Amino acid sequence: MALKLPGQWVWDSWFVRDGEDFHVFYLQASKGLGDPERRHRNVTVGHAVSTDLTNWIVLPDALTPSEPSQDFRVFDSWTTWTGSVIRADDTWHMFYTGTSREDNGVVQSVGHATSNDLITWTKESNKAVLEASASLYSVLADGIWPDEAFRDPWVFKKTDDSTSWHMLFTARGRGGEYGQSGVAGHAMSLDLKNWTLQPPLNDVNQGFGEVEVLQFEIVDGVPIILFCCGPQWLTGKHRAAEPGGVYSLVVDPLLQDVDFRKAVWFNMPGLYASRLIQDKKGQWNLIGFWDKVDGEFIGELSDPIPVTADLNKGLVAL
Repeated sequence: MALKLPGQWVWDSWFVRDGEDFHVFYLQASKGLGDPERRHRNVTVGHAVSTDLTNWIVLPDALTPSEPSQDFRVFDSWTTWTGSVIRADDTWHMFYTGTSREDNGVVQSVGHATSNDLITWTKESNKAVLEASASLYSVLADGIWPDEAFRDPWVFKKTDDSTSWHMLFTARGRGGEYGQSGVAGHAMSLDLKNWTLQPPLNDVNQGFGEVEVLQFEIVDGVPIILFCCGPQWLTGKHRAAEPGGVYSLVVDPLLQDVDFRKAVWFNMPGLYASRLIQDKKGQWNLIGFWDKVDGEFIGELSDPIPVTADLNKGLVAL
């Protein structure tokens, strides 16, 4: 059965495999809040484990917001949001989004935590390891948006033998039309500690106000960027034809000349913030959370949805 918690809403998630076990980390908030829209500012990072991506055992929570300080801005003193987990040198690394009470939560940035066992996590710093720069990305000081988008870090290597780590993140580009500023942010690192911002992978004005919860994978030989976009951030042909949700984009394996105008909607209304994960047989699956179905927020993870990829159609359900 899907990951459904009786007392909490569950939404964005990220997965990692350790031997025979699959671990999922997810955003959660108490249903006692009443209004599901309040979940975003009352959130912790939950954790569960499974051997089959279907039956889950809930483990202790992974992360909670840090205590604020009177001396400096603590980047995650209000929220700990979406991230990703990778393993390097026998250490697990989680990169995640933080917002701060000191600025009313309007500036997003990326933090870093580590673990030896995926259970107990230690934050590496109460300061962000990566944040937006006005030279490359739209920032709060521009006065265009009510917040500074810089979230959902996805960390990976383009090839197994590469010495460089790459990070994709949700951001807004400079100079785009309002509602078409969505870009895939990009950063690089050699040691997972020191990160250098790069230009966005794509230009602005490509049909999306935001491209959220990005992931790069090569699915059955086809390089794919997976992302999601809510209906409020769709423009042009997408707004006319689709309700928003999950999208895939076939890309060059080196992530050159990325063009989100070629993105294809994954036809499963209500599914959001999905992730690609291979099961033990090597079959690719999509797992996301059920957002609003018939106008009601659900807040639980889906069962695995078997998928493959096509050079023309993008991600395809089997």
